[in-house]
Order: sequence, then structure tokens, then C-alpha cells
Amino acid sequence: MVHSSTRPAGRPGTADIPEQSTSEQPQPPLRQSTEIQGDVIAGFKKDHVQLIFAKFKDRRRARTWLRRLSGRIATTKDVAAFNTSFSRARRYAAGEDPVDLAAVWRGVAFTYQGLTELLDGAPLTDIPKGSTQEAFAQGPARRKEIVGDIEDSDPARWLFGGEEQHAIHLVLTLAADRHADLQAALEEERAWMAAQHVAVVFEQEGNTLKEGLRGHEHFGFKDGISQPGVRDFDEEDPGRPDYHRTKPGTRLITPGEFVVGMTPDHRYPAALPRWMRNGSFQVVRRLAQDVPGWWGQIEQNLKVLQEAGAAPKEATKEWVAARMVGRWPSGAPVAKCPDADVAAPPCADSDNDISFADDLDGRTTPLFSHLRKTNPRDGLLPRRDSPTVVEEDGMLDGRRLMRRSIPYGRPYDPQGTPGQRADAPRGLVFICYQSDIAAQFEFVQSTWVNADNFPERRDAVGRDPLIGRDTDVSFPASSDTTTTCPLRFERFVRTEGAVYAFTPSLTALRELAEGRVPVGGDPPSDQVVTGGTALRRLEVISAYKARFRLEGNNYVIRDENEHRLWSSDNTNPAVAGGTFTEDGDLVLNGPRGEAVWSLGTGGHPGATLVVGADGDVSIRTAQGETVWHSDTAH
Repeated sequence: MVHSSTRPAGRPGTADIPEQSTSEQPQPPLRQSTEIQGDVIAGFKKDHVQLIFAKFKDRRRARTWLRRLSGRIATTKDVAAFNTSFSRARRYAAGEDPVDLAAVWRGVAFTYQGLTELLDGAPLTDIPKGSTQEAFAQGPARRKEIVGDIEDSDPARWLFGGEEQHAIHLVLTLAADRHADLQAALEEERAWMAAQHVAVVFEQEGNTLKEGLRGHEHFGFKDGISQPGVRDFDEEDPGRPDYHRTKPGTRLITPGEFVVGMTPDHRYPAALPRWMRNGSFQVVRRLAQDVPGWWGQIEQNLKVLQEAGAAPKEATKEWVAARMVGRWPSGAPVAKCPDADVAAPPCADSDNDISFADDLDGRTTPLFSHLRKTNPRDGLLPRRDSPTVVEEDGMLDGRRLMRRSIPYGRPYDPQGTPGQRADAPRGLVFICYQSDIAAQFEFVQSTWVNADNFPERRDAVGRDPLIGRDTDVSFPASSDTTTTCPLRFERFVRTEGAVYAFTPSLTALRELAEGRVPVGGDPPSDQVVTGGTALRRLEVISAYKARFRLEGNNYVIRDENEHRLWSSDNTNPAVAGGTFTEDGDLVLNGPRGEAVWSLGTGGHPGATLVVGADGDVSIRTAQGETVWHSDTAH
């Protein structure tokens, strides 16, 4: 229980976790992590959540506040063990929550401004354009155009996180199974914050919806189904490598996509300071949902579809809504249940074993559906004339987010209390974790969700109508033709606040509290790229004075002020990506992987590409001999 006297010393706020059977198989290594904060890999999964956005008024007192808090932060090991016991007890109770097993978890993350205040100086010195460092330093309000927070979602309208509002230095998360336990923990934390001059700027609550809407969001759809699994945390299916053993269809993603300092999937990692290892970047967004507007527009468009012969006469609003989401309200995928909703049995996981390989043009599950816009799976044909689909292993796995969202507000009921009416606040507290904000959250928002024609087709696909901006979409008129029916959807979800923050490891929290984290990060050092590395647009390899990128159809080297120092001389416009080959050549590749340009430095197996801290970029043999360099040192 939450207030048990047998709680381990120094770990207040955690539950008494039943001992695990000694006959069980050894746990994957990440389940034992006492460094990674809980909720990053092991989700809190609580019915009641409160986020406290606050700012520091006194650096010395802020460190005193953090010193006490750091001993109360939940670890991955804490949360994973509890969740295992909770799930087991729930199965024994035929899907009912166990009444005698509860916990209160705490997590904390800091904004760039907050770290600057704690350190008495900037946490990062090297901030390349287009990098996660830049996204973190600027914050979401300054990057509104990238993620689509314009018009009625403009930061000028936000409740928190806007540039004209109080600065936010930290996000403190409290999560509990029981509302009373959460309130008690909140009172305790608020009192300690006030005593140390940590001022509360805004508070955001979140609660699981009750009864028939439990596990659903306010539009009525089951949420959080398509979460990725994590390698070395979740068990792999021995009969289906790269997939979760007990959750069919759930791919195992390398932990480096969510945890800084671990190797990401086919992407060169950002050059972040060592103290940020075992941490994760957190994105928080308050997303208001217009429930009557959602169902009203769907009803109008159902009539349009039926009049055009693009929907059966017996089709319902749910039939249209399911195609916008990609799932029916129960969570059943349209790909498997195109005609009607088929709910899963009690206590069973929702179906995540979905393939779009036989529906590349979105005739069954539309290409604009939320499910396909945010996770294309095995059905991403970038252009209609593309020779092959994009492999999940690589770029697609590397865009996944670990989502920890929860609804806020009361369900819509036009006949209910004032808190249930159309103008009452309700929506989703969107929370996600990743190792690279720019390459993951912002990429998905800008390149997929809010892109008019992603993937590219003759009739523009349209934006994701569920969470994107106003859009015209091309609705498939039937399953066996290329005909589409144009539909118009106005925005249903608007942003009312946003924060980018960093969730440090437990060791880093203690170092921050003790003032031992260096201002500016680590000293400049060379970045060494091994052979066989893919080099993609929008990615940067930075060593402070040299920033190496694939820009447009050429490799470019820029200095610390983003001035161009060198460029490849390629004139072929058919560049799809680049490679530093295993034998030491720098190559630009065409759509089918063919070389359309090369530096001509091949023939040196084991060679490395060195992006130097002095501004020079070179290719060196395995013996250390320089076979080429850019002559851009300065």
C-alpha cells in the first residue's frame, strides 16, 4: 500500500511491490534500470495524473528542492515491477483493478530555461540548426510553424508555454491509482515547493474516463494501443524476431530511440553531453477536443459520401469516423474489420497485429487516417510509382514515440451538468518521450501529420483530419478502383499549451542538485562515423566548428555560425540519401540505392569519416592515414 511502513528507506511515494517468483525467467536488463526515470520506458499507467509546471526563483533553494525530490523519483525498475504485479492481479480478477495494490509515482523534467537557471549558464554550447538541441533550446512556441500550431492553436492563445507567459523551468509529474493518494502527494509537493521558492505557473490534471469510456479518449475511441515495444525491456517473440512475445504486431524498437546515450535505429545520434545519458526528451501538449464538432462534421460528410455512392446506404457515423482514425471505437482495426466494430474479449489486449501491405493505396484504411499518418507500418509506398515500400526496420522504427497521454475534463453530454456541455474544457494531455525531438515528434507532425500529400498520390491525400489542421482529404470511393471523393474537415483538436523538457537520469538529478553539471556541456570533440552509415536529409553530424549535413542534393559543411565552408559538386537531382560506405567512400544514392555521385575515396575497408572539432572534415584509413580532408579548419 502507498503508506506502508515497510517501504524501502529513501523511496517515499512508491508501492509495496510483491516479491516476484524465483521460477520466472531472468528479466530483460532494462527492467532492472535504477538510472532511467519511470514513465520513459515503463509507463506510469495511472488513472489520475497531475502535471505541475513551475519556475525557480532562487538557484540555491532550487537545488535544495531538487536534492530532496531526487530521492523520491520513480525508476524504471520500480515501475516495471509494479506494473507486472498489477497486470497479473488484474488477470486473476477477470479484468478488474486490484483494490489492494496502489502506488504514487513522481517524475521530473526540465526545460532549457530551467537547466540554464539551475546551472547558472547554458546547458549546451553546440546547437546546430535543425537538431534536437535547437528544438529543445527554442521550445515549442518558437517552432509553431513546424508542428502546425498556428491560427486558433497559436501560442498567443495558450494557457501555458507561450513566449509572453510566465517562464516554465520544470514539469513535475505525479501519478496515482487513487485520487485521494494523488491529492495527498500534491499537498506535500506544493508545500515543499513553496518553502524553497519554486513557484507554480500552471497545473494540468488528467483522469482516466469512467465506465464505458474507460481507456478511451473524448471522441470515444480506445487510445494508446499502438505503443512500441522496447528491445531489452520487453521479451522478443522467438518465432517472430523483432516483435513482442505477448503482444502480436508490436515491434520491438531499440531503446536508443527513447533514451539518450543508447544507439538509435539507423540514425546518427545527437552530440549531447555525457550527463544527459539515460535521460529522455519529453513533449507535453494540452490538446482541446471539440467533441460535438467532430461528430457533427462526420455526420455531414457521411451524407456527402452516400450521395456520391462512396459509402454504403447503411453506413453510420462510426463507419466514417473509424476510417478517419483507422480503428473502430473498441480499438478493432479497420484493416481487419472493414464493415463493423468487433470488440475484444474482456482483459484482452486490443489488436495491434495490423498489415497494410495489401492496401498500399489506402482503399480499406485511408492513407489520411490517423493510424497510417502516425505509424505507416509495412504499407508506406512514398509515391505511387515507388518500386518498393519503406522498410520498418530503419527510418520508420526511428520515428516512433513513447506516448503517455491521458484525458482531461468530463465527457461531453449536452443534457448533463455545466462541466459536460460543449464549451466545458476537455481534451487530451499528450505526453511523449524520445531521444530526438526534431527527428521524432516534430518530424511526424510536420512531414506526416500536417503534410497535404503524404504519401504522394495523384489525388492529394490530405492532412491527418483527427489531429491536424483544416484539410481536404481524398476519401476512397470504393475498394477496387482509384476513384476518390473529396471531403472537407475543419480542425477538431487545437493546442492550448506545450512544453519541451528533458527528463534526466537519477544520477544526473543528483549532479544537478549538487551543482556538478558543467555549463555548456562537454568540451568540443571530434565525431567519428564508421563505414556503412546512412546519411539522411535533416540530420546533422556536429563537432561544434564543423557541421556536416546532406542538404538538398549535396553534402555540405558549415561552421558554428552556419556559414557554408564546403559543398560536394553533385549536379544530379535524383538524390534520395547518402552513405559513408564500409570501404571509406562518401556516396550520394538515387531512389533505388544506386550511386549518383561519390567522393572517390573507396578501397579503404575500416575507414572512418571524422567531423573535426577544429572545423575540418576528413576520411581516415583504419591505420589513421588521411586520404581526404575538406581543408575547412578554422
